[in-house]
Amino acid sequence: MYSIHATRKLLDRVKQPVAAPVEHPATVLGNWYATALFWKPQVALFVNERTLLPVFVPLAPAAKLARRFPDQLGRVLEGIGTPIDFVLQEIGAMGHASYSKTVNRSVVGSMNDFAFLAEAGRAHGKGEDLVALSVHLSGTPCSPLRKSHGFPDREVEALVAEALAP
Repeated sequence: MYSIHATRKLLDRVKQPVAAPVEHPATVLGNWYATALFWKPQVALFVNERTLLPVFVPLAPAAKLARRFPDQLGRVLEGIGTPIDFVLQEIGAMGHASYSKTVNRSVVGSMNDFAFLAEAGRAHGKGEDLVALSVHLSGTPCSPLRKSHGFPDREVEALVAEALAP
């Protein structure tokens, strides 16, 4: 179990109950933040709370978004070179998600930055493949990560290495 901290515009789309955030997620990556992007077709942008890894997922059908997200995350993790053992473990632990309100303004700010960068990428014809867009933006330097690895993909790599260490 883990939480999806959703913005109001995403909560309005998914029409799911809002619960208290999960304090101790069952996943290594932990909880996620998400918002709706009103592109054509509409997209949900997920950003990991610990690593700031961005994952773009088709929004429709919105009611089943939480069930479709793990598969898209798996493709993005594979795209950044994450070992398949970790990918399968993480996806397996994502059996149940609950929606809650956003609480971390820093993550929301990073999510807004990714949305802006994705919009620029789309203007240059690079937004059609959502996995490729996610993988590309995972190499973006993020100031909240400056005291650690600096980039979401490197942050995931370090977290995976720690999780898989004997």
